[in-house]
Amino acid sequence: MKIDARNLSRVLADPGAWRILLLHGEDTGLIKERAQDAVIKIAGSADDPFRVAVLDRETHDKLMEEATALSLMGGRRVVRVRDASDSLLKPLEAFLAQNSDTLVILEAPGLSSRSKLRNLLEKHPNCASIGCYPEEGRNLESSITRMLAEHNVRIDSDALHWLTSRLGADRAAARSEIEKLCLYAGDAGNLTLDDVRASIGDAGSVSLEDAAFAATEGNRVAADTALERALAEDTSPIAIARSFLGHLHRLRRVRAAMAAGVSRSDAIKLLRPPIFFKRTASFNRALELWSLPALTKAVEETQALEYACKQTGSPDALLCRRYVSTLTARAAMQARR
Repeated sequence: MKIDARNLSRVLADPGAWRILLLHGEDTGLIKERAQDAVIKIAGSADDPFRVAVLDRETHDKLMEEATALSLMGGRRVVRVRDASDSLLKPLEAFLAQNSDTLVILEAPGLSSRSKLRNLLEKHPNCASIGCYPEEGRNLESSITRMLAEHNVRIDSDALHWLTSRLGADRAAARSEIEKLCLYAGDAGNLTLDDVRASIGDAGSVSLEDAAFAATEGNRVAADTALERALAEDTSPIAIARSFLGHLHRLRRVRAAMAAGVSRSDAIKLLRPPIFFKRTASFNRALELWSLPALTKAVEETQALEYACKQTGSPDALLCRRYVSTLTARAAMQARR
């Protein structure tokens, strides 16, 4: 069964209602987090040797053996399968044909919508298929607030907006930053904007934002410097492409609203999360340089960059440098007109 957003929280709260849980999508950190939460809900621990089996790609052939094994100490067993693909279709069909209470959790980042495995599980009434995609806007704000609340930590609204605009797309990286903030705040602490900036101000995501803003207003030196800083911080080229894509989408959203008759200031106010006040001037300068068609073209080129960076053996860092250089030159040319 394909799980939509309305039923997601209910399914995640009770993973034991299913025989197979398929977690697919682009956010590998979120996939791992949801898989581990489901394991703990069923087995009480993520590494109980009697009730939990973890299979990687090299041990996929043991799926049926583990899925039909009995727990030596009693209780329901969980089989967590990493890097799941269509090669598991036949053993999973065989598993579903048998009477077993084992929960099979499939971690399948990037599994295509045309996948035979995904098609099977989305049609089966006893299986749940859940898409795990990078969160943004209010959804990301809610997740941040919830993760902080787990440690009894509160956050001011301006600090939340600032943090939301800087966390990367991967859930694991975001949780790592949240845990660092919780240590900074202490038990039952409260995080202000200054606290958040002091704690994660040097994160790679800030370098990416610096690069994106500088590039779209034609500042070649600042864009190149920020890009090299992000690469030096081991930021992946895919993350770089996604950061630029997010910035361009926000510019395009405002431009589209302006084309529909909304004033620039009102269109900017509609953005969620809102633009950090120190970035407003740069954002406005970029709006003056980029038309709606030009932003649409830039978005398409950025999507192509992300695809190219995902290809095995591609010179992804070089592709990012060339992309940023081209984008910055285009903005600088408009500024000279």
